Amino acid sequence: MCQYSAEDGFANQWHLVHLGTRAVGGAGLIISEATAVQPHGRISPHDLGIWKDEHVPALREITRFLVEHGAVPGIQLAHAGRKANTSRPWEGGKPLPEPAQGWPVVGPSAIAFREGYRTPHALTMDEISELKAAYRAAAVRAVAAGFQLIEIHAAHGYLLHSFYSPLSNQREDAYGGSFDHRVRLVLEVAREIRGAIPETMPLAVRLSSTDWTPGGWTLEDTVELARRLKAQGVDLIDCSSGGNVATAVVPAAPGYQVQFARAVRAGAEIATAAVGLVTQAEQANQVVARGDADIVLLGREVLRNPYWPLQTAQALGRTVAPPPQYARAY
Repeated sequence: MCQYSAEDGFANQWHLVHLGTRAVGGAGLIISEATAVQPHGRISPHDLGIWKDEHVPALREITRFLVEHGAVPGIQLAHAGRKANTSRPWEGGKPLPEPAQGWPVVGPSAIAFREGYRTPHALTMDEISELKAAYRAAAVRAVAAGFQLIEIHAAHGYLLHSFYSPLSNQREDAYGGSFDHRVRLVLEVAREIRGAIPETMPLAVRLSSTDWTPGGWTLEDTVELARRLKAQGVDLIDCSSGGNVATAVVPAAPGYQVQFARAVRAGAEIATAAVGLVTQAEQANQVVARGDADIVLLGREVLRNPYWPLQTAQALGRTVAPPPQYARAY
């Protein structure tokens, strides 16, 4: 969950306390917020970054703490694409004017996300090559920073999603048009990262399983892309949805995206993560018990309650030791 609290991409004490509290709260895996592989790939000027070596030490301090308290530290590598350079949510979340030093908003095609957003510059072939190199370099830095899992953020209308969705990609070259061409970039990014990290290090990809819009990306498309990502060495598909069409009507309800994790797990024969309005202990437990997904990932619920894992373990009759400093409360 983005914190919009960094300066020039650098993690600080807010991130240490925020992520560290979730480790103390019993989380098994903690994935940092969308962390930009290029400076203009940030959603806001206050996003975390990993586009330069100087970002590594502060991130390493955080991963060290997470490991010490029993959690696996993961990082989400991201590029916001045509949704970049907006103000923070509590400041309106609106597109910002282009700063004096330049902040290129880019995408597969010159199609703005919605009215009021800047029209993106369609990436050239050379820029696509630079982008793939940026993802690879970011993965190398992530390993150096002590992360033990990498997730490629290819959902929610950000750059990689905007390439594979036919609603935002109207290119006529090798990265647009047919399904094979539209999914090419996310497959190449996965290949670059897989080749840059240890063979045993888990690699996940977050996908939007549907655009929730006629003529857009579909669940069937997601299953096929997941098959191809598995062939590139991807271990887990994080099955989210939406985010690429501002006017899409999303039928949000408790567990409404579990269906996607179930379908991808069965159809692509790859491990999946279920997300989206999973908030209750027994609800999460049933997702895994039924075989709908291999793991459940939570966002907003653990913003509300960082001790959800410890409390859930108790509710399910499991013994998970809290930190000794907190033992008297359990």
